[in-house]
Amino acid sequence: MTSDFHLPIDAIKAEFETQIEEHHMVIQSDTGSGKSTRLPLWAADGGNRRVLVVEPRRVACVALADFLGSDEICHQHGLNVGYAIRFENQVTQDTQLAFVTPGIALNWFAENGLEDFDLVIIDEFHERRWDTDLLLALLRRQSQHRLLLTSATIDGERLAQYLGHSTYLLQTQGKRFHVELRYLANDSQQLPDARDLPLRVRSAVESVIPDLDGDILVFLPGKGEICKCAQLLGDLPLTCMQLHGGSDIDTQRQVLASGQGPRVILATNVAETSLTIPGVTVVIDSGLERRTHQRNGRTVLSLARISRDSADQRLGRAGRVREGICIRLWGQHAPLEARTPAELLREELTEPMLAAAACGKPLQQLEFVDELKEKALAEASSRLETIAAIDAGGKITEHGRALFPLPIDTQFAHLISAMEDDVSKGIMVDLCAAMSLGRRLWQTPSSVDGLRELAVWEPLGCDAMAMIKLLRQSLPEFLNIDLQLRREIRQLANQIRTVVNLPPMETGIPDEKARQTWLCQVIKALPELTYVQRQTRDNAYGNGRNEVQVSREGRFAVLDDNRKVYPEAAVVLDQFSLPGRGVRQTLNMGTCMVPVSWRLIAGIELGSERVAQEQPHPDKGCLMERIYGGRVIASYYARVSGALAVKAAAQAIIKGEVMPGLAEKLADDLQASAIWLALPSATRSELLAGMPDQQGDTLPASDLETYLVNKLQDLGVVELDDLGLLEWEDLEFECIPDWCRQKFDELYPRALVLPELKLRVEYDVRAKKIEMTYQDGARKTDPKRWELPRWQGWRIQYRKASRVVDIK
Repeated sequence: MTSDFHLPIDAIKAEFETQIEEHHMVIQSDTGSGKSTRLPLWAADGGNRRVLVVEPRRVACVALADFLGSDEICHQHGLNVGYAIRFENQVTQDTQLAFVTPGIALNWFAENGLEDFDLVIIDEFHERRWDTDLLLALLRRQSQHRLLLTSATIDGERLAQYLGHSTYLLQTQGKRFHVELRYLANDSQQLPDARDLPLRVRSAVESVIPDLDGDILVFLPGKGEICKCAQLLGDLPLTCMQLHGGSDIDTQRQVLASGQGPRVILATNVAETSLTIPGVTVVIDSGLERRTHQRNGRTVLSLARISRDSADQRLGRAGRVREGICIRLWGQHAPLEARTPAELLREELTEPMLAAAACGKPLQQLEFVDELKEKALAEASSRLETIAAIDAGGKITEHGRALFPLPIDTQFAHLISAMEDDVSKGIMVDLCAAMSLGRRLWQTPSSVDGLRELAVWEPLGCDAMAMIKLLRQSLPEFLNIDLQLRREIRQLANQIRTVVNLPPMETGIPDEKARQTWLCQVIKALPELTYVQRQTRDNAYGNGRNEVQVSREGRFAVLDDNRKVYPEAAVVLDQFSLPGRGVRQTLNMGTCMVPVSWRLIAGIELGSERVAQEQPHPDKGCLMERIYGGRVIASYYARVSGALAVKAAAQAIIKGEVMPGLAEKLADDLQASAIWLALPSATRSELLAGMPDQQGDTLPASDLETYLVNKLQDLGVVELDDLGLLEWEDLEFECIPDWCRQKFDELYPRALVLPELKLRVEYDVRAKKIEMTYQDGARKTDPKRWELPRWQGWRIQYRKASRVVDIK
């Protein structure tokens, strides 16, 4: 197809050329209009402007650069066309039209603000990726480039308003041929789902084969579904091809070339926009995609239903060359959401925040199409400050600037930079490269013989060392390995090695001493990656804040008599989250786990110490315990003093081992004092019978242990033996005057005893609410109002189990 072939978008060429001189532009044009191929040529104006075109996917970058960089079009328009993607950069100072991915564009912005370009096109903006949203916010604030945004389904008016009053909105029709729409569902309200998906795809393919005049494009959510469908379609009279984010460039070019005979192309939503696969006349749409979203504070990757906008985009693929058919595997009236939410609203903001800081602008100071969530901003800021990537003001540090160019996750980049020797750094680089590409390199054998061979080949039960062996050494025949992915990982690892001044990937495997050295450095760099085995479930691990389960597809276990035995602790280098059964439940699956001993964790002094036995041994001192993730990982004797001795003394009092009964009295005094200080001053004056309230309005502490620790420190306790010098009176306090305490306790008791009923009483003074909770007793009926103290003006509730009733 040459550039003089007429396309629907050609109708706006004159208007475009007039308005682009003075205005930003938003072009809303239907799928198939030709915007991805025409607009870059018009914007370049024969080389008078240097144009950067940002495409959301590598496939589109390569395909569009190949097409517009062909000899015929280059000769016609006099342009030098190039592209830059991860691993490959064909853009030079002579390139007048450059196609790049958003990540490349952000790196170039951080380097020089994209000063080499006059005009920036962000194509397919409706996908609302975080990197394109951030790039647009940065360019908008900088105000040095002409901006052009395109999409088939974007809310053009809203976006034009965001860019400013001088933005020009252009709309044009695109689909040139009629597309017959069919739905394959028993119920018109049926939503897209993955049940029996390969069988339903095959049924749809078979239904169009008799009258097929062209190729079939099937939209599936991921590589796993693509492989299953390919297996099921293998006996049909069609050439089966696969297209997804991991497809190599040669495969992509084969798919995008005209085929010999009918083809069925199984693709993810990588084929939804920008790309024209020639000859497609039938689209089969599963209605599903893999999408990230926030769940219980974590970014979760899960199967999701597409939006109506995405469904329209996919339908448009069938009507680009002739009349076509779109078969949707759901009901005609299924309630799909209108648009896919922006990534900035559904993912963690750590990566965007570091990228914004690297570009010289704190993320909080940028204006976006949608307002960012304060909680997500605070969490991202805390994470980046913890690893010293940004300072308290949100500005990037030297450490953060070193992390940003690495084409990997911020946490992985931090781990690489934290390694103190080249061997450890090499291990970390190779592992981070493998974890960054997000696909599984090898499959765990399913047979007993295969598992035995795996145990002999990698005896440590370590995901990390198994990965290092697969990347650096010859491959074992008994494992199913993705060779293309292995080449990509090695390529990325060597790219990172160049950045951090390491030699190319070697073939040697670290010995046990080197492995332990590396492991210690990882734990010190990010202690939260360390997990200990749960007491009740041997395949679940916790770190005190989070829990992970061992993924089935891994090497984290040793084989003992054909039974998996899990280590007592692990360093979890990578994990992914899945929705659990409940609305807020999240299942975290560890995917790169390294066995580690409690002894090593205790040696690095993770967790906290406590005194296990307050009565010291005459020679050895106190029995101490180190606690991590809720488990006692070490016990030992030690002489304690200072803060640890004070805490142990407080715990001894609370347990009743010292001064029995004092803890109960102090706890009641603290609770009573909290109620007293929360009462209005008029109520306190009434209880004081006109006497002035001379007590301070500050509660000594909100909990008993904190109060005791503070009090013991004030009294100069530095050794456990010092407790023998103290009396009850030394530790007591008086907030409520002693002479009116009895009257106060009668009005505001913390416990009530009624006939055959014991109650715990809690007060919410601000809400004027009292809640009585059942503790014990054979009584079946609720408390009566006349049985209770004179609580005038309070709302009174009685709780027994999950039942809550108001007492009138």
